[in-house]
Amino acid sequence: MKKIKTNPLGIIFSVGLGLFVLVVSNYFTFFNSILLGLLVGMAIGNFIKIPSEFHSGINLTSSKMLEYSVIFLAFGINYTHIAKLGLQSFILITVVVLLVLLLTIYLSKKIKCPSSAGLLVGFGTAICGSSAIAALSPSLQKNKEDVGIALAVVNLYGTVGMLLLPFVLTTFNITSFDSSILIGGTLHSVGNVAGAGFSMSQLIGEDAITIKLARIALLSPALILFNYISEHKTTKNWKQHLQLPWYLWSFLAITILVSLVDFDKSLLDIMNTMVKIVLTIAMTAIGLNVSIKSLIQSGKKGLFFGLIIFLIQIILVLVGLQFI
Repeated sequence: MKKIKTNPLGIIFSVGLGLFVLVVSNYFTFFNSILLGLLVGMAIGNFIKIPSEFHSGINLTSSKMLEYSVIFLAFGINYTHIAKLGLQSFILITVVVLLVLLLTIYLSKKIKCPSSAGLLVGFGTAICGSSAIAALSPSLQKNKEDVGIALAVVNLYGTVGMLLLPFVLTTFNITSFDSSILIGGTLHSVGNVAGAGFSMSQLIGEDAITIKLARIALLSPALILFNYISEHKTTKNWKQHLQLPWYLWSFLAITILVSLVDFDKSLLDIMNTMVKIVLTIAMTAIGLNVSIKSLIQSGKKGLFFGLIIFLIQIILVLVGLQFI
């Protein structure tokens, strides 16, 4: 409360702009509100001089809203989706996610992807796009541009994959089962998976969504693992690795609770709406601090890295399909 009272102007400006973007996004269906918020924030932050007394409030809004979004995101994760996959499919998806995360850490150093942008891109590619980036970024991000790069990259390749993958799978006459695994196991967001899967058939769409939901259910252990093994964790004491931020422990507790307790659908729908609202405000505030010049300079490696990780993920799924 003390921080809010000392930074009211920036907070009011960020929240108000984010809510405006949320309303406007209903008329721009090509962009989701989260990406649109980032773009609008960048446009205003780079072309309009924001009063200096706003900056601390804007920074506070971006960091706190990201943390709160992680809590609301947890209500949409249910481990029972894993049970629906079958053992072989679950093992395949788990191994692919794990390998992509490990390769992300290794290749981000080799390719020298700027700061934490490569880690965010790889994590978003492995799990669930923008939502995964939002869940990881509060404990990882070093520069505001990193989140902007990561969001731009996963949304770009998610859209490209949604359009191209069904065409490729149809051309090579891939079976419905393999098509479902490839779409659900590689595309970035639920929207990308739904768009690609249902464009092929109702069955492929439904199975691909189930596979995607299982990937999302791996977000909790993936967050803990990634925080443990990623470069920014320098401590050697294993007990200190468990000293995660409050929102990550809350996230893990809620996901377990949602998987064990049958919550009313209306409550889960409300939480899902809150994720969208809070993330849109957070990304709008982040956009206000992102320099377009820096984004362009850093984004080239981010785009290259995102493409490499996406292709590796597709190859890993293709190889894994040979064993199930």
